[in-house]
Amino acid sequence: MENCREEWYDAERKVSVVVADVTAAANALAQGHLSGPVAARFLAEGLAAAALLGAEMSEQDEVVSLQMKCLGPLGGLNVECTAAGTLRGYTERKVLDDFDGLGKADPRKVVGDTRWQVTRSVPGKIISQGISTSLDGYLAGSLQRRATIRVEAEVGDDCTVASARGVLVEDLPDAVGGLVSCRLQDLKSIFVSPRRILAGLELKCAELKRTSPLSFACRCSQERAEAIVAALPEAERAALPKPATIVCHMCGHAFTVAV
Repeated sequence: MENCREEWYDAERKVSVVVADVTAAANALAQGHLSGPVAARFLAEGLAAAALLGAEMSEQDEVVSLQMKCLGPLGGLNVECTAAGTLRGYTERKVLDDFDGLGKADPRKVVGDTRWQVTRSVPGKIISQGISTSLDGYLAGSLQRRATIRVEAEVGDDCTVASARGVLVEDLPDAVGGLVSCRLQDLKSIFVSPRRILAGLELKCAELKRTSPLSFACRCSQERAEAIVAALPEAERAALPKPATIVCHMCGHAFTVAV
């Protein structure tokens, strides 16, 4: 599977599984932000997590947003997934000189203690919001669900995202035969076909219920950049370079605006 989300359900075991591949979106954003390999990896994993949680959106204009704050040098990240399957986001720091080019960095050293805030919203309204020290903690604490998330990304020293994948496994309240979600972290790899993931979880009777495309897209535009400049007080507009450059913090795209 590539650049899509698959939702599976095993009716016998009462277990649901969501698999999401966000490789193309992660690559586009890493390049747009000029991210180093470590930031690109964490951004890709954040996008995968957003895509997994986005499977539950039901309203046309709904967005799920994940904000992670941390004490480590990465600083945190912000990612979004829309009901249409479009993704965008950024890390607080794009280049980490102490880690880039030195292989796969230890997450404990890059992020340290974390706090996640997950928000589901439509324009002008927050549907739900939860805060936890982990995404699994959010699922268990805020949603009271027996579920776990695993996200991984493979990024080269040239900052190319080779693969970015996420899996969410949930034991429904009437699950049969012991918890399946606790086995997810024991799988050797999630960079295999969904069927192999399901076989590793002993869910050989699972059926594919829905497939949704996932892609990069941002809501920024030349018109919005011009509106931002026009809304500034006259003194601030006068102090801007001519022309001014407005950079979208969510995707890294730069717009040139006459002042």
